[in-house]
Amino acid sequence: MKRLTLPIRTLPRLSLPVRGLAAVGVLTLGLTACSSGGTEGGAGGDGATDSTFTWWDPYPQHDDSSDWAQRVQACGDEAGVTIERTAYDTTALTNQALLSAQEGTSPDVILIDNPAVSTLADTGMLTTMGELGFETDAFDENLLAAGVVDGETYGIPIGANTLALYYNKAILDAAGVDPASITDWASLDDALAKVAATGNKGITFAGIGTEEGSFQFLPWFWGAGADLTALDSPEAVEALSLWKGWLDAGYAQQSAINNSQNTTWEEFLTGTFAFGENGTWQVNSAAEADFETGYIQIPAVDGGGAPAPTGGEFITAPVQDDEARYETTSQIIECMTTPEGLVETANTFAYYIPPTEPGQEALLEEHPELQTWVDAVRDAKGRTSDDLGTDYPVISEQLWTAVQNALSGAMSPEEALSAAQQAAESATS
Repeated sequence: MKRLTLPIRTLPRLSLPVRGLAAVGVLTLGLTACSSGGTEGGAGGDGATDSTFTWWDPYPQHDDSSDWAQRVQACGDEAGVTIERTAYDTTALTNQALLSAQEGTSPDVILIDNPAVSTLADTGMLTTMGELGFETDAFDENLLAAGVVDGETYGIPIGANTLALYYNKAILDAAGVDPASITDWASLDDALAKVAATGNKGITFAGIGTEEGSFQFLPWFWGAGADLTALDSPEAVEALSLWKGWLDAGYAQQSAINNSQNTTWEEFLTGTFAFGENGTWQVNSAAEADFETGYIQIPAVDGGGAPAPTGGEFITAPVQDDEARYETTSQIIECMTTPEGLVETANTFAYYIPPTEPGQEALLEEHPELQTWVDAVRDAKGRTSDDLGTDYPVISEQLWTAVQNALSGAMSPEEALSAAQQAAESATS
């Protein structure tokens, strides 16, 4: 694998933990579809003037001297305004966004973790892309879906990360397994059996009882044809039985039940596992491993790429009293989402795949070795897609609970998912 000489982060931006969303729920009480309060001249929040536009994002690790901050400002320059940028961590950003809407001080632009778009939209604090005058036709529909609520688009992706299977070439060679032959669950199981016969470990994944556990299980859940509105479907049971079967056969270690994605990656880097489920953000790390690595898409049960969940931020635009500001806001967003702009984002964060075909093709011109990841993103799915919106965190908690119950042996996959569906229905009805 060719190494991308780019900075990376070690974790994807996942949805808010349920506890965090519970806290957000408190903040939303009494929050109505209010306009952001203008200061002098009807400007956006934080004391902005007509020539200053405010921008919030979840990248506090990128200070004002960083390439990212300079790029944001460059888009302001192109639109003829100054951008006042403020960075928060992911959970704090969502809370702050909701508070700003209550106080009438919302910024012009918020770049936010994609599962939180529906949380903000549900309060009425966001404009739609149509109201903003921004065209979304160029964006991949499967990626854009995370920003759609009740048929209206409230946010657009600046890129996407997702999951695939990394492999250890030496272990597969010793087992006589060609990674290109792994195209469905049956061929993956066959490969794991061959690896086990050589005395090596099969696969490591994160089954932890948090959003990371749901994130890692979803490719298998969706790859079986299951739907998050029916956690107890036969397809869902088949997916959970697959993971449980790997533990029972010794293809995966019992420690998977407590593995975070970082722990999973550390296990894979020991060089003792044939496969490790992980994300785009580990491309550089894999290239620097002490053994030769590669990656393949996670297969669906009957073949083809499974829909893996997407991580990544969406650009949103809060409601403003002065709607004349929207034209400039749209120009700033346009600057950030040109094919060149999306590739620049991908290069800044190293693991973001552009959400448009022109952007993806431009990225592949620079990094053809990322084709597998582009394919995975094209097959991917947003966690709040299917109009789940703010129900997703509740459903996700029940899903990871079912995974925990089944992997631990406390319940059968059928029992665990039946209990999960009952709890999800009760909590969302």
